[in-house]
Amino acid sequence: MRSKRVARRIAITLFCFLTLIAVLGALVMLLWNALLPELFNAPTLSYWQAVGVLLLSHLLFRGTPLYGLRARRHARRRLRERWAAMTTEERSAINDELGIPSDGT
Repeated sequence: MRSKRVARRIAITLFCFLTLIAVLGALVMLLWNALLPELFNAPTLSYWQAVGVLLLSHLLFRGTPLYGLRARRHARRRLRERWAAMTTEERSAINDELGIPSDGT
């Protein structure tokens, strides 16, 4: 039962991701072709060129996906270390602040 839920969640996530890429690629193409040829005498873009521009801008301005994974892994490890160094009272105070029940339920 759980594997079906996981497979369904993966399928939905993949579908949403591909839909987002398709919509953003079309938006980049429409905006580029509406503005840049008239303003700067730039060539028009096809859909796949617009998706390439989108990917290139993502890589240039956000970095590679591996950087984000390393940063999250480092932050998670650091958070675990800080949590392990806390006293029980400090942990309870944080749980109360976040609205997490202290009894674990």
